[in-house]
Amino acid sequence: MPVHRPGSPRPRHAFLAGALIAVCALVPITPASAAESPDATASATAGTTTTTPVTPTTPARGTARMGMGVAAHDGQDGLPTGTRAAQTEGVDVASYQGNVSWTTLWNSGVRWSYNKASEGTYYTNPYFSQQYTGAYGVGMIRGAYHFATPDTTSGATQANYFVDHGGGWSADGRTLPGTLDIEWNPYGDTCYGKSTSGMVSWIRDFLNQYKARTGRNAVIYTSTTWWSQCTGNYAGFSANPLWIARYASTAGTLPAGWSTYTMWQYTSSGPTVGDHDKFNGAPDRVQALAKG
Repeated sequence: MPVHRPGSPRPRHAFLAGALIAVCALVPITPASAAESPDATASATAGTTTTTPVTPTTPARGTARMGMGVAAHDGQDGLPTGTRAAQTEGVDVASYQGNVSWTTLWNSGVRWSYNKASEGTYYTNPYFSQQYTGAYGVGMIRGAYHFATPDTTSGATQANYFVDHGGGWSADGRTLPGTLDIEWNPYGDTCYGKSTSGMVSWIRDFLNQYKARTGRNAVIYTSTTWWSQCTGNYAGFSANPLWIARYASTAGTLPAGWSTYTMWQYTSSGPTVGDHDKFNGAPDRVQALAKG
């Protein structure tokens, strides 16, 4: 009988060990970082990990709000410097802010507000009553705004929808004229598929119908960059008060036709509701705009 001395491998065990090593060499090892990240794909040959970009999700119709695209398109660059006695603090709100604490805002110095009433001809703000009457109840001067969607229906049609769903005006000294919120399209093409002349015609159609229904010139909320791109920096609406959107230390260059702004949305990250604004005048000037 053959004798196996200590330290001498058995021939069968040596064969199995060699086979196991050969099989392991053929199995690729996936880097842990690639397996742990759902957005990463591993390159076995290069030994690197690349990230697949995530496509932004288009928001649901009706969720658009004033200033929704300002930070993304124009950026943010500080806050207004110092405190100007001739400016009056305001806020703008929409459904995503829910039931607003108006008493808190009033106690912090806010004296006027605008509340989203409608969008296109397919949406009304479910929180509009609380927001609109709540602001009035604490003593604020308040108004309503309409988020325009020029690619869905005509300007006149949307003006009627706005007036019929909270965007009207009354000469009580506490109600501001309605605002046309015309800015970047969160649902598609920046200029809603319109040429510059087509956009100007749509805006004029809305403004004319709003005035015919209420007797007031609607406020225009926009940004200089959007206005320049989508209206060709049209200068013919200077009779309408300008509400400029710019998140910076100054309101910056204004759209053509306006030498000054009436209101300025300067941040989306202010206290209580986020969106804060300056009225270019003392509280008596806010009331003067309300009275017409």
